[in-house]
Amino acid sequence: VQLQASGGGLVQAGGSLRLSCAASGRTVRSYTMGWFRRAPGKEREFVAAVRSVGTTVYADSVKGRFTISRDNAKNTVYLAMDSLKTEDTAVYFCAAGAPPLSHVSIGVMYRYWGQGTLVTVSS
Repeated sequence: VQLQASGGGLVQAGGSLRLSCAASGRTVRSYTMGWFRRAPGKEREFVAAVRSVGTTVYADSVKGRFTISRDNAKNTVYLAMDSLKTEDTAVYFCAAGAPPLSHVSIGVMYRYWGQGTLVTVSS
């Protein structure tokens, strides 16, 4: 499975962006799809995940502002980001794997990773 993340860019605080992660090589409909991010000088952190059955999980820091969704027909997962804050500035990565629900926030549980797309939120 190859994952291609896109949609990053420069946005002002309070603005919105939508990231896309297109999968190729095989269908990802049976996988849990996750978004992670790495801010400058910080460790990678979990952002959101959507399981094959549609269950979604969010990090507390983005709950109510970000929405993860998937379109299995397009083999694509999205991350809609609203009310962006400067602290959301990071490289965002998508990932595919089969973690149990209790472990969807753990990066090592994902087998496939995209290359990342940079999101910069200015004040």
